[in-house]
Amino acid sequence: MASSRFLLLLSFLILISSSTPTPTPTPTSTITIPLSAPSSTKLIISSKNPWGALNHLASLSLSRAHHIKSPKTKFSLLKTPLFPRSYGGYSISLNFGTPPQTTKFVMDTGSSLVWFPCTSRYLCSRCDFPNIEVTGIPTFIPKQSSSSNLIGCKNHKCSWLFGPKVQSKCQECNPTTQNCTQSCPPYVIQYGSGSTAGLLLSETLDFPHKKTIPGFLVGCSLFSIRQPEGIAGFGRSPESLPSQLGLKKFSYCLVSHAFDDTPVSSDLVLDTGSGSDDTKTPGLSYTPFQKNPTAAFRDYYYVLLRNIVIGDTHVKVPYKFLVPGSDGNGGTIVDSGTTFTFMEKPVYELVAKEFEKQVAHYTVATEVQNQTGLRPCFNISGEKSVSVPEFIFHFKGGAKMALPLANYFSFVDSGVICLTIVSDNMSGSGIGGGPAIILGNYQQRNFHVEFDLKNERFGFKQQNCVS
Repeated sequence: MASSRFLLLLSFLILISSSTPTPTPTPTSTITIPLSAPSSTKLIISSKNPWGALNHLASLSLSRAHHIKSPKTKFSLLKTPLFPRSYGGYSISLNFGTPPQTTKFVMDTGSSLVWFPCTSRYLCSRCDFPNIEVTGIPTFIPKQSSSSNLIGCKNHKCSWLFGPKVQSKCQECNPTTQNCTQSCPPYVIQYGSGSTAGLLLSETLDFPHKKTIPGFLVGCSLFSIRQPEGIAGFGRSPESLPSQLGLKKFSYCLVSHAFDDTPVSSDLVLDTGSGSDDTKTPGLSYTPFQKNPTAAFRDYYYVLLRNIVIGDTHVKVPYKFLVPGSDGNGGTIVDSGTTFTFMEKPVYELVAKEFEKQVAHYTVATEVQNQTGLRPCFNISGEKSVSVPEFIFHFKGGAKMALPLANYFSFVDSGVICLTIVSDNMSGSGIGGGPAIILGNYQQRNFHVEFDLKNERFGFKQQNCVS
């Protein structure tokens, strides 16, 4: 496998044309991009084995959590449609190249590199997702773009991924000059559900109405595992889309998805703003972003969760799970790339047992729990209405996120509901590496959420994202 990747990377060098000058950026004020979802909030799985499909999504959320907990690595307003995908994420379409080529990207606040499937030789292994044809994955073709250039080994953007010491690996470069034809080393990035490998490009990012960003760092992936679409990293590192565009804030509203790729969308809004404005968006509750003392986790958006309330009960979560310690472990992050919210085992058990206690009037659906990997599940067949306690997250600053019922209990079918929170099977009362709680996109649905980067705060309000 390693030798085949090398040959792919080598062949790619031949496909890239020689350097061409990049155009001057065009001033602009606004742009919009869409997000999508089905008309029903019920979880719909088009499969002969619905329990297996739901188990697959729970497993992906767990894999994503394990990756996050052990990581490696002048506009005014822009909007783009954001669409839900059958494999649990949300995607946007962006235009790269000259002339522009349109590519889909999964919007991911838990990583930073922006990359697309690249060249006609792109290979995607184990990409057997619903509604995805492996042989038909659209790819970016660099040789059809006059603005495609390989990032050089001595280009400062190369160090965004590989660190300042990458300069010492530019062995083919003359140490006395910046002129160097050696390219930046190939990248290999691990995600919770798979990985990707390729080379870094300098390309033009083209928004509607002639709004362009030349010299944008983007990954040209030649080989991927379980990554059928590109990823638009919205994390906090220099190579992320918000960092490269100099965004002051970005916001989105996730439509309820049924994992069936229904073409309904809402807007992802990118805002650079101006000046020192710290005005809050009307109607939003805010909580400040938190710092993680460990560099390995600084790419993530940490918020301080003070309490979890179920019904009238405050779940007594130990402090060490709520705030990152000196080793970087603990705390809560907001992640659009995770489907079901993850909780460290001791926190999850407190939450699950409280629901079991307060929903004791329904029979536990043990068989469904075993087949889906979700717990607790309750049999509600024959009931005219569903009675479960409220589920509220209390954050620092007084912000309270009261989840709609559909955001924390999945109506798997007419007879069973399951709590859409996941955890691993690790025993003990200690805390694992990285964040203890990962707020996934399933719990963020039908909330307008805002990442105010300039003022270091996270805002939200409940909202119907379709309307």
